[in-house]
Amino acid sequence: MATLVFDIETSAQPVENFDATQQEYLFREADKLTDPAAQAAKREDITKFMSLWPFTSQVVCIAMLNAESQRGQSLFVADDFEEEAEEENAPVKFIACADETELLTQFWDVAKKYDHIVTFNGRGFDVPFIYLRSALLNVPISKKNWLGYRYAVEPHCDLAEQFTFYSVGGQGGAARRFNLDFYCKAFGIESPKSAGVTGNDVTTMMAEGKYREIAEYCLRDVKATAELYKIWKERLAGIK
Repeated sequence: MATLVFDIETSAQPVENFDATQQEYLFREADKLTDPAAQAAKREDITKFMSLWPFTSQVVCIAMLNAESQRGQSLFVADDFEEEAEEENAPVKFIACADETELLTQFWDVAKKYDHIVTFNGRGFDVPFIYLRSALLNVPISKKNWLGYRYAVEPHCDLAEQFTFYSVGGQGGAARRFNLDFYCKAFGIESPKSAGVTGNDVTTMMAEGKYREIAEYCLRDVKATAELYKIWKERLAGIK
């Protein structure tokens, strides 16, 4: 059974995209503060979090790899992007999309060919995010079973769940949760953050037109996840 490993990158929509009532709702906690400096800091904090919410953000990149063949593609939204020449037999293709609708449509077209997926924190973020964005844009979802029974690795193996044994012991326990970067360094895998880019940079990079760089960063996340999956499968799969 072929296994698809994927990761998404998101970027906050401009505040101006929301009407006055929506903005009042979003910044209500900040507007309650009387100190101007504290109010400005709170608004900035809320604005940063907007990239994590599917109703205030958008998917700008999805990178995918076949876990077995290590072949795949990195789909990314680009404005007036000039295609770079790719190697004819390159294992991963970088594909520019005109908008989020096209990106999600292409993703679901690939996803329908797989029965098994692997993510890192996909159950908590990536999967519900793309489900909601697809619904908002009326993009047909080809796989609707990725948020099924939590304590199963079929069809969705979420490594953030597996390396914490489903959060046994909580943050104070032996299996406390770490981020992907930490797990990679612990297991000797090249960290996706090694090039100095993090998910927090994506909104700024979009504004600067660094579309291909976002796609490359997202692909590094997927490659690291695929390597971590291999380790989990060989050393930890089956523990109950």
